[in-house]
Formats: sequence, C-alpha cells, structure tokens
Amino acid sequence: MKIVMLSNFINHHQTPVADELYNMSGVEYWFIETKSLPEEQRNLGYSDLSSRPYVVSSYKSSEKYQKALSLINDADVVIVGSAPEDMILERLRNKKLTFRYSERLFKKRPWYFPDPRVWMDLWKKHIRYKNKPLYMLAASAYTANDVYAIGAYKNKVYKWGYFPRVDDFPLEACENLDASSAESTPHIMWCARFLRWKHPELPVMLAKRLKDKGYNFHLDMYGRGDELYPTQQLVKSLALNDKVSFCGSLPNEEILKEMRKHEIFLFTSDRNEGWGAVLNESMSNGCAVVASNLIGSVPFLIQDGENGMVFKSGDLDSLTPKVCYLLDNPTERLEMAKKAIHTMRELWSPANAAKRFVELAHKLLADEITSYTDGPCSKAYPYKNN
Repeated sequence: MKIVMLSNFINHHQTPVADELYNMSGVEYWFIETKSLPEEQRNLGYSDLSSRPYVVSSYKSSEKYQKALSLINDADVVIVGSAPEDMILERLRNKKLTFRYSERLFKKRPWYFPDPRVWMDLWKKHIRYKNKPLYMLAASAYTANDVYAIGAYKNKVYKWGYFPRVDDFPLEACENLDASSAESTPHIMWCARFLRWKHPELPVMLAKRLKDKGYNFHLDMYGRGDELYPTQQLVKSLALNDKVSFCGSLPNEEILKEMRKHEIFLFTSDRNEGWGAVLNESMSNGCAVVASNLIGSVPFLIQDGENGMVFKSGDLDSLTPKVCYLLDNPTERLEMAKKAIHTMRELWSPANAAKRFVELAHKLLADEITSYTDGPCSKAYPYKNN
C-alpha cells in the first residue's frame, strides 16, 4: 500500500507516526512538504526534519514538485493537512481514497457563518466532496462538531490527533510514581507559552486557594511569552513567591524529564488549543493530569477520574476541587498516573496509530466496516461539551 502525507512541513509531532509507517512491512510511505520550516517554529525550538528518507520537499524545485504530484495521484491513500488545494484536485475528481487531517475548524464561535467568503471556502474544501471517498481524521474531539455543522463528513470522521514519541521506560524511572513521594511535597507542573488563551493566571489563582487552605505543594511554571511578566506580577501581588517558581523555557527532552519529577500536571488552555500534544507527553511521563474540557485532545485521551481529571474551561471553582482531590488522595493519584501511561503506551501510541490507520485504509478500499470502538481510527461524532 502506498500512503502519502501532504502538509506544509514535517514536525516532531508527526515524525513518530511517519517513522512507523515508513518502516512498516507492505507500506510505501512518503511525506510531502510544501513549505520550508518557518522562522517562528525555529524560534520555538522546532528542528528541520526534511532530511528524513521519506520526505519530498516539493517547494525546492520543479522536479520535486512533479514527483510530489505523481506520488499524490498514484497513491492508494493520501492524508492532507495544510496544503494547496490544487495539489489534490485531480485525485479528488478521480474519487481516490483521501483523508483530510484537521483540528477543529472554528476555534472561535461560528458567529461569522453568514460570511459568504467563509462558506465558499468551506464548500470548496469540504461540502462538495461529501459523496466522494473523502474522510476526516479529527485532530480534535470537536472537529466532528464543526464539520457536521456545515453538512460535511457525516459518519466519515475518525479519531486521530498528534502522536509524540511514547518512551517505554521502566516506571521506576519516574520520581512521580514513587509511592514514598506521598510523604514529600507534591510538585505541580504547568508548561506552555505564556499566552492569554493558555490561561497562566489559573494555576496562580489555584495556588492562592491551595495555600489559603493549608496544602503542602509547589507549582513550577515552564515557558515564555507575552503573559510571563503579568503572571510574575500576579504571583508577587498574591504573596506566592514561596509556592510558585518560574523555570523558563527548556528543550523538549528536558521538559519530558521534568514531567517525571512532577506528580500533577495542569493543562489550562481554552478552546483555542486545537490538540495539545503536551497532554500526550505529560500522561506518558507519569503525571496525573488536570485538563480543561475544551482542549481538543482531552475528550479523546482522558476518562475523567480514571486516567486523569477534567475541569470546566476557565472555571477556577471547577479546577480547585479536582486538584484538591489529587492532593488529598495520593494512592488514587498514583493509580491515575499509571493508567495514563497505559493509555498512551497501549492505545494512543504512534505504533498503534500507524497500524490502525493502515487497517482502516484497507477496510475502506474494500468497502468493509471498521470495528474500533475507541482510540485512533475509531468513529468520531459531535461531542456535547462544546
């Protein structure tokens, strides 16, 4: 089976699945880039991964562009992320199996639906192909809500996402899984860019409540951004310097190591967080996660109270009791963290996603029904907590 992924550029969240597909028996895999890695991503620590053997950088020459078009039109299945529509038009007209790969379409509430330019774009990309073999890989639990709202992809949306590397290290390597740590100070971690929609103020306001309640804890905040200074000032004004530390921005490998030292991870973004790969990473590295319900990955990855906790987005009154429960119940917190690791290793790993996608493609090409009930490549439907 020949599989082609088409997107602007390849990043470290895509390579684990890409590597699995490339090395899979019976699969010929290609990744087509349409742009070079932007300077913004380079500044955020992204590496240029275009030297991988399966990558075709179509923007570099007319020869590479023609090779890309040939691969796209000849492939058994193509996955399209952010890429020029003209590169897949011939394939779609010929009714060849194709998947779009998307976070939610409307990160802001769709009050602008009446705009004819928006509807024209939606019709060109999605609606006019609703009766053709074009499917949606949902990189958000809310993608199905948005595409169903415009009358596209009915019963043709499958759960997908971003799949960072999941390391199979011994659990003893995680300090946060040491049962004796229940007797020490629990460490809480927040890691993100300091942006308004990431809501760095929420962990600080939570810390104030926890301190007032007499809890033993320490909050470490990692990252940089426009809201860093206001957040630091908030900590100072609330007299929380003894409870909150600002740890700066670290390389991804160092962040993963830090996760293994923290018992609790807070993920406080609102609906603007399309997927949120830091959830995969914190769960696979032994954190008990408390996450906002409007983050795209949360409804797919977390079963509330089982392998993590979910709070109402932006609501401090919802966040506080969730964290208090984890602080009050170290045994349950430990079990929750272990279940999170199991979820990532067994269900949402890059290897399982790659295997399931190949099986799904074979089923659709043979006009057969898939049987997955959860996890990657299971059916996704509109989610009520929108």
